[in-house]
Amino acid sequence: MSHKVILDEVNSQFRVHLEGDHYAIVKFEDKGDVYAITSTKVPEELQGKGYGKVMMEAVLPQIEQLGVKVEPVCSYVVHYLNRNAHWSHLKVE
Repeated sequence: MSHKVILDEVNSQFRVHLEGDHYAIVKFEDKGDVYAITSTKVPEELQGKGYGKVMMEAVLPQIEQLGVKVEPVCSYVVHYLNRNAHWSHLKVE
């Protein structure tokens, strides 16, 4: 299933539609050619159901299309990128 991703540049965040009126939020600091992902949030009532992975698999292709790298600041993003080597090319050196 494809999840709609909205880039909200004004608030420096991605919103990922999960189900119903629930969205995951990925906040970042725009450093030009790098997005420092500072926090991620899945609604409390959807936690523990695999939506963290859904969120990352929806946002990372968008970041890749934008041609920017990821500086993982948020501990979940650090963990996710370490466990999913197919996204390692997006990590800033």
